[in-house]
Amino acid sequence: MENLYNTSSVLVLHRFNISSENVFPAFLFATLSYMIILFCNLILILTIVLSKSLHKPMYLILLNLPINDLIGSSAFFLHMINEILTDRKTMQYSVCVAQAFFIHIYATGTVIILSAMAYDRYIAICCPLKYNTVMTYAHIMRIITVVWMSCLVLVFVLFFLLLRLPRCRSELTHPYCDNPSLLTLVCANTTINNIYGLLMVAISQVFCNGMILYTYLQILVACFRSKRSDTKAKALQTCATHLTVFLLLECLGLFTIISYRIKNISPHLRRFMGVSTLIFPPTLNPIIYGLKTKEIKEKVVHFFRKKILPF
Repeated sequence: MENLYNTSSVLVLHRFNISSENVFPAFLFATLSYMIILFCNLILILTIVLSKSLHKPMYLILLNLPINDLIGSSAFFLHMINEILTDRKTMQYSVCVAQAFFIHIYATGTVIILSAMAYDRYIAICCPLKYNTVMTYAHIMRIITVVWMSCLVLVFVLFFLLLRLPRCRSELTHPYCDNPSLLTLVCANTTINNIYGLLMVAISQVFCNGMILYTYLQILVACFRSKRSDTKAKALQTCATHLTVFLLLECLGLFTIISYRIKNISPHLRRFMGVSTLIFPPTLNPIIYGLKTKEIKEKVVHFFRKKILPF
């Protein structure tokens, strides 16, 4: 029976079939993409942390978004860049599991953090008189704790169910490690894993997406009831931008999840959509949710004028 299972700790990778002349362009693209993500998200983190005037509920919740984006993008890009440079075709199983764990933390965390941000904006705009009473520092800490504990518990159970199963395969073709790709290495009944995975996606999508859409709808209604035309225009622009980025994330994420269930789909399309979920949201999130915010923009401009370009 022992021979039926592959207990090797090394996985064989068939991810990026890059010819020698395309190695440098691929390395340049990956490095520049990661540097842009690092720059935008670190600027947002440092701006909020170092500016006492931004230590408000809205920005304390927002602070978790760039941290989460850095977790996901770092888990993907650091190994991808190393793989392109070294042309390495193997990977330790433990490293693959770690990469998958952090990528799932990123995917789950993004939706939950955006839900918390939507809740904060809902209280601020629809119940302004109750905002200071409801959104106390202690309440904000509880919200942030619930966000990260929810991510950790949901993903921990997912990987606990995965790691209990024996493996009999060792080849990976997906651009990065995740739960579905690791399940393809298993030679055992994965019904419980599939049910939990789908249940996890369904609950997070229905609850979080429903909450986000409901709150933004209420915000739009409240703003349109306002007699100030500039308030209506600003609210419509802000909500439209936020919802566009959110829907982009959802479409990419859901397509990636569904593509594992469709056998006839192009593997190149699956890889492109999967990689896009780790490139576009971490790049756009700090710009749309952070740097386009007036207070944050002013702090960033002030910082660069004072520290970087003093003349």
